[in-house]
Parts: sequence; structure tokens; C-alpha cells
Amino acid sequence: MAMTMTGEVQLAASRDTVWAALNDAEVLKACIPGCEELNKTSDTEFQAVATQKIGPVKARFKGKVHLTDLDPPNGYKISGEGDGGIAGFAKGGATVALSDKDGGTLLTYNVEAQIGGKLAQLGQRLINGAAKKVADEFFQNFAAAVAAK
Repeated sequence: MAMTMTGEVQLAASRDTVWAALNDAEVLKACIPGCEELNKTSDTEFQAVATQKIGPVKARFKGKVHLTDLDPPNGYKISGEGDGGIAGFAKGGATVALSDKDGGTLLTYNVEAQIGGKLAQLGQRLINGAAKKVADEFFQNFAAAVAAK
């Protein structure tokens, strides 16, 4: 099942501060809902473990995340894949762009993902709702983290 999501969030921090936070494993781990582990294995790779509950299915995903098209402090492309065992899998990517706006930084994202296995059987509306909830929670946490820096 394919899924797309776009959005933007205004952050009360400089572009350099936001860029640094987007590349900081500890900040990201604290902001990603359900994230149990996030380890930076190189300047452009992370290994992650996260648990998500989508409707009646709770899945523990283990996966890798890669950063490409790095353009500090303007943005990058993030792509990854996660295996949720019996629950299924998720893979996809997001383009993240940063620009100066209203004395802070506007973060714009465009996500494309593929979901398979039991998760895909839950239906598009449930999956999209859960994905939006996770994204909203991440950006709320991330905005608080960069504002505190």
C-alpha cells in the first residue's frame, strides 16, 4: 500500500540549529514516538528500533535509515526501511527542506512510503490517520527540542 504525506512546521530556531538537531541521534530518538533505539552508524546512516501501534496491530520495527542529497543547512533526503516481523514492513523516504521564515525556520516535508503485510490489510484511512498522528507528535516534540537549544 502506497502512502504520501506533506506538511510544514514553523520552528522557533535558526536554520543552523534545526539542521544540527535533524542530524543528532539523541534529539531524534527523543522526538520519534515509540523510538527505543537510534544509533548513528556513520555520518549518513542510523539504525533504529521503534514500536508503533496502528489500530489493533502493534509492531516493533527494526530498520536502517540513510541520509542522501545533503545540502547543509537547507535540507536532505531521508530514506529507510523497517521490518516489523509478522506485522509487515514499511519502507520509504522523505524530502526535508529548511528555509528562513518569520525569524525562525520553516521545515517542509514530503513523504512517500510503502507498507506491506498485516499492516497493509488495516486499510488506507487507518494507516494514514496513524501516520499523521506520529508525524504530528514528532514535529511537536522536535519543535520543543529546537526551541530549548
